[in-house]
Amino acid sequence: MVTSLPIPRLVIAAPSSGSGKTTVATGLMAAFSQRGLAVSPHKAGPDYIDPGYHALATGRPGRNLDAFMCGPELIAPLFAHGAAGCDLALIEGVMGLYDGAAGRGELASTAQVAKLLRAPVVLVVDASSQSRSVAALVHGFASFDPQVRLGGVILNKVGSDRHEVMLREALEEAGMPVLGVLRRAPQVAAPSRHLGLVPVAERRADAVSSVGALADQVRAGCDLDALMALARTAPPLDCEPWDAGAEVASASGPAVSGPAVDGAVAGDRARSRGAGRPGRPLVAVAGGAAFTFSYAEHAELLTAAGAEVVTFDPLRDERLPDGTAGLVIGGGFPEVYAPELSANEPLRAAVAAFAAAGGPVAAECAGLLYLAASLDGKPMCGVLDADARMSERLTLGYREAVAVSDSSLAVAGTRLRGHEFHRTVIEPGAGASPAWGFTHPERRVEGFVRDGVHASYLHTHWAAAPAVALRFAGSARRFAEAAAPVR
Repeated sequence: MVTSLPIPRLVIAAPSSGSGKTTVATGLMAAFSQRGLAVSPHKAGPDYIDPGYHALATGRPGRNLDAFMCGPELIAPLFAHGAAGCDLALIEGVMGLYDGAAGRGELASTAQVAKLLRAPVVLVVDASSQSRSVAALVHGFASFDPQVRLGGVILNKVGSDRHEVMLREALEEAGMPVLGVLRRAPQVAAPSRHLGLVPVAERRADAVSSVGALADQVRAGCDLDALMALARTAPPLDCEPWDAGAEVASASGPAVSGPAVDGAVAGDRARSRGAGRPGRPLVAVAGGAAFTFSYAEHAELLTAAGAEVVTFDPLRDERLPDGTAGLVIGGGFPEVYAPELSANEPLRAAVAAFAAAGGPVAAECAGLLYLAASLDGKPMCGVLDADARMSERLTLGYREAVAVSDSSLAVAGTRLRGHEFHRTVIEPGAGASPAWGFTHPERRVEGFVRDGVHASYLHTHWAAAPAVALRFAGSARRFAEAAAPVR
């Protein structure tokens, strides 16, 4: 059912990466939450780390809006799903305002998300090395695309009172409201490493303190009333909110077809409407500090597909949850915790035994490394005859992929869009088929499929392909029915 969603909303953008978007967006989320508002946090693009800080600031799941992986048509429905019942929605942009998928125009840019959501934009400008030129910069961003409504500016890294006066005077001449001024404050900066900010799960106590300091800084330097007034100028958004149950119930096509699953699809669909009924297969999802990369919609889709989803921590738990019938190991930083993961020999053995028994396993990036024989010389689960190591080279970018082999996720020929982001390489061994064939921007095969295991560097967003979750839940159900779960 199409509904009219009158939620106030703002997109927090910037001219370029490094301008302070995450600082400002997280601080605003925390400051408005401390006012007693229900704030819905969102992140444009595929980033997993920033949503963790957003969730800490708001107490709600941070949700991604990625027009490349999910398609422009899903941006408004996914937004409406996350923002339902909230007083305010804040969307942190990605890179520069007009930067998107390489060679694809505005696709997956912050500007495209703002237009799809009909949301006013607040531009965060690093003013540390400019004065009057800030007006020319902001004028260019405001006029580049008339469909993008730039509603004001927050000046970041302002050096002094005199500097602030010069910046305000310049922007007043340009007719652009200044909605906030933030001075340099290194004490609230989050630590970074090779792939960006350190995730919240690795520094929770410090992160809580940092988010509190960000809220104080933003509250002191920004006009929250003016920002809220601007957010309220966003018109009602008419769309049908995304719903995991409805998506799974209507899922069809190659991702769930094939002789191994045809007989189970109808039952999966029927059971997807009955959460909590007996016989739901248990899908264990890796979490904790080493595996922090996950989209909230994945668990929602698995639940809608009839699975019971539980989380376990490979750093602490010495066995899989009782009754495990499916295993999802997403992204994160196992290279940082390789000694600890390796030392947990009982769990490594349990994972290897589960895979050897034919249990369905879906592993992305960090999960791929964990399933390898070794990571930087440290023994891992040994599910794959392959060794992984850190590299100097960053592999980063969107990918268009086609499934090469039938697996617990998809049948050969299934097409998905995804994202790669890693500084590791894996030396393949024998005994497995490729998972994906990349068709853009380069042609190559990648990943591993063997028995029930699907392991790859490719991050995907299952909201774009709910049949993937349906197929995996069906695989878990059949495994549970065919044999006693490995514990």
